[in-house]
Amino acid sequence: MKRNGKFISICIGVLLVGSVFFGFNKEDDRNFQIIKSLDVFNSVFKELDMFYVDSIDPKEVVEYGIRAMLAKTDPYTEYYPEEDNTLKEMTSGKFGGIGSVIRYYTPRKRVAIIEPSEGNPAAEAGLKAGDIIMEINGKDMAQGDRIPNDLTSYVSDNLRGDPGTLCIIKVERPTSDSTYVPMEFKVTRGTIRTNPVPYFGMLNDSIGYIYISTFSVEGCSKEVKRALVELKQQGATSLVIDLRGNGGGLLSEAVNVVNFFVPKGKEIVKTKGKFKQMDHAYRTMNEPIDLEIPLAVLVDGGTASAAEILSGSLQDLDRAVIIGNRTYGKGLVQTLRDLPYNSSMKITTAKYYIPSGRCVQAIDYSRRNSDGSIARTPDSLTNVFHTAAGREVRDGGGIRPDIEVKMDKTPNILFYLVNDDQIFDYATQYVLQHPTIAEVKDFQLTDADYADFKALLKKRNFSYDRQSEAMLKKLKEMAEFEGYMENASEEFAALEKKLQHNLDLELDRFAKDIKPLIAEEIVKRYYFEKGAVQETLKDDADLKKALEMLQQPEEYKKVLTVASK
Repeated sequence: MKRNGKFISICIGVLLVGSVFFGFNKEDDRNFQIIKSLDVFNSVFKELDMFYVDSIDPKEVVEYGIRAMLAKTDPYTEYYPEEDNTLKEMTSGKFGGIGSVIRYYTPRKRVAIIEPSEGNPAAEAGLKAGDIIMEINGKDMAQGDRIPNDLTSYVSDNLRGDPGTLCIIKVERPTSDSTYVPMEFKVTRGTIRTNPVPYFGMLNDSIGYIYISTFSVEGCSKEVKRALVELKQQGATSLVIDLRGNGGGLLSEAVNVVNFFVPKGKEIVKTKGKFKQMDHAYRTMNEPIDLEIPLAVLVDGGTASAAEILSGSLQDLDRAVIIGNRTYGKGLVQTLRDLPYNSSMKITTAKYYIPSGRCVQAIDYSRRNSDGSIARTPDSLTNVFHTAAGREVRDGGGIRPDIEVKMDKTPNILFYLVNDDQIFDYATQYVLQHPTIAEVKDFQLTDADYADFKALLKKRNFSYDRQSEAMLKKLKEMAEFEGYMENASEEFAALEKKLQHNLDLELDRFAKDIKPLIAEEIVKRYYFEKGAVQETLKDDADLKKALEMLQQPEEYKKVLTVASK
């Protein structure tokens, strides 16, 4: 009995020790790996700092390591050191500066003013699109050894500053004879606020239109509400909400906009994370403005995040017809976290789910291909959900519109005209010759204007890489390699002749694609962003489909209901 008792005691002891290893091994191993990895990282840095042949910048090296670590997560998890005000600006929609879009201008290897914002210090001081920035407060803004992106950031940093401070900017302004005249401007910096609703107005006697460019500005929903109330006062009985290119922002602002059109107490979106405290449900908190007004929402591949919550929840609740192209597919939620020494980070902590229960996230960043790349979730792996009325919708790939509008292919020449600043430069010259233009609704780019544009391109000997020519060259090389060239040389020669560069022919062939971009760039110079939006609506396939839908009540209702079997 004693031997059996001793044996049993030993077995129990073994089982207890085993239970410690098997019961806690996984979590203990993870904690050990964390401690081990941090210890190794600390040791590597110390050795590098002490023994590397050249001196290293500790801050720069560690920040590089942090960013490399975050690159293994997703593009939205980011670190912000103490001196970086980007996060503050993103969450408030405000910053101190002159209020102008700037961009690297290749012909001068300098940064140029691209678009002064209406009502902001740059425009009020007289700075214009096309001005080349030479000096800021006595500091030369030359490229030096900076790459274009770094130079643009450098100029931007010097333009920004506390509201009320003086900024002396020396520029060179282009003239009609292609020379530049030096000019100096004294600009008092101000608090620059992004305008979330650059334009709203009536499209006809009964249909209103609101363009929402972002949800990143606090109080964005108040701007939308003001626009909505004004449009209803002007007689709007149906509404187009344009979310194309809207990259999102504050989730609460999107929920507030949904609330204008759905009853109080409706769950619009809920977030789910690793921890319970990350789970949250967002409901409409106020009485709506209009529960009945027909809605058409325009979306595209640039519609993301909070803009997808707005369009997706209105779709799930059968409250609007969604028109355009599939949205981006960002169903991730970021939380701001404070770090030591006034640094901070934005970290993905949850996914959001709209009323049908679906998440629109299109990319699983936890799964990567062998080469490290990531891909969108294929349609075959998405799941079916249902709207309030029972219509089928899918997860895992953004918001699919109820009515898809086929996009025209962008001609290759258009990319080069924009990228080489040809359209930008023509608009600059146009403004010099035309002190004023007609109102946006009456403005037209004439055939004579387009002829002037073509003449400018010829004068500059404009050319571009044509894909057909590049493909033919590759095909010839392959034919020669495989021994087919001898029998096909005449055919290749004939094809080469047909594909010869003819700028006149190509500019005429793609005039319908090029002219709208020229007109938009010109209008922007006189009427700012508001005018540019109006100009783009003149020949807009998505908008045409929206107007068509809102003018056919029965068809509108049909889209939002399930066909009876």
